[in-house]
Amino acid sequence: MSDPVFLRRTGTGVTVEVRAQPRARRTALACVDGTLKAQVTAPAEDGRANAAVIDLLAATWRLPKSAFAVTRGATSRDKVLSIAGEPTLLVAKIVEWTRDSAGRDG
Repeated sequence: MSDPVFLRRTGTGVTVEVRAQPRARRTALACVDGTLKAQVTAPAEDGRANAAVIDLLAATWRLPKSAFAVTRGATSRDKVLSIAGEPTLLVAKIVEWTRDSAGRDG
């Protein structure tokens, strides 16, 4: 299986493209038509939604929050986050989650 569309390998880890939805009713992460969508209850002010998106991704993928950084789109719904670590291991974790979540939804 090839890497998901929202995922890119880099020399120091991976980057993920995320569409954030602040002030959502509930916190949830889903992959819809190749787009990673993060719903967070935090408002989009003072970086709280960005922190909530990082919390959600870190908890979902069982990665340390310190490995995440918003590299593009800090004030936009469309964000690019970098995740530091061994690219092969990160991709394996994220692909496994993508496969598992697709199985639950379908």
